[in-house]
Amino acid sequence: MTTGWLGPGDEVDRYLTGAGLQVVHGSIRERERRGRTLSDVVGSVDAIVAGTEHIGREVFEAAPRLRVIGRTGVGHDNVDVVAATAHGVAVCPTPGVNRQSVAEHTMGLLLGLARGIPQNVASVRAGRWEQPSGRELAGATLGVVGLGAIGRLVAGLAQAFGMRVVAHDPAIDRAYAAEHDIGVRELPRLLNQSDFVSLHLFLSPETRHLLDANALALMKPGAFVINTARGGIVDEDALAEALASGRLGGAAMDTVETEPLPPDSPLRSFDNVLVTAHIGAATEESRARSGLMAARSVLTVLRGGLAEHTVNPEYAKLRNRARPHGAARR
Repeated sequence: MTTGWLGPGDEVDRYLTGAGLQVVHGSIRERERRGRTLSDVVGSVDAIVAGTEHIGREVFEAAPRLRVIGRTGVGHDNVDVVAATAHGVAVCPTPGVNRQSVAEHTMGLLLGLARGIPQNVASVRAGRWEQPSGRELAGATLGVVGLGAIGRLVAGLAQAFGMRVVAHDPAIDRAYAAEHDIGVRELPRLLNQSDFVSLHLFLSPETRHLLDANALALMKPGAFVINTARGGIVDEDALAEALASGRLGGAAMDTVETEPLPPDSPLRSFDNVLVTAHIGAATEESRARSGLMAARSVLTVLRGGLAEHTVNPEYAKLRNRARPHGAARR
């Protein structure tokens, strides 16, 4: 159990131990304090309930008994799925559990950018009493890039504030968009029309640096970027240049390319940039749902079944060959 917010005696721990499993907890920070990597501690495990740490080929090679990874989150780009499949390991994220939390955090960042709330709080704490003008959301256009479960919730919340919503998604459901008064746009036109652009995509070779210098140049002067999806979708060097030039009004990032944000990141130098520590899904409710769903996936696979949200169901074809002695402990 490597997810830092899960611990001995909690609901997930009780669920797994009640099913007869032995649970060992060890977060990334605990391993770092001891100078150990994940590969150092997985030699005898049958399953991992994991957070956002990188799980690469070296982990699978060090874990001959491993059969399943339950990922407490919707994404799985931190897991080498090709290596997992080759080693007969199921990869099971927890889609849907954090959609409300991330959507609400997105709106919080959007409001923070529009009104300069964090900056004004800091100003008051410093003894000043400044009253700069912000932006109203009503009447502004929000461009949602990625109209999946989270993007749809963000669109609905934005409309409740009186915003006009347009969206881009290569696999967009046009019927849904029409029914919910969401304009469908190709990405260049969306960027050109939007006062705020919010990203809700998986990170893939196709989406890496989707917002690069050329894309950012298409945005309206004074527009804002919000990324609560994955670091890497935005080219941060290009974003810094667009901010330094004054073309963009600001940016809010819950996910960045390197986490934690490096001390020398240019994003730290802008007053109109808000960076949160990947907390979009960090609510008590979301974490409870995520931990239990990951635990259920683990138990399903260890009992010989196929978990509902397995991203590599073909792993089973290779499991016996890759794990001739990988029977789970009972």
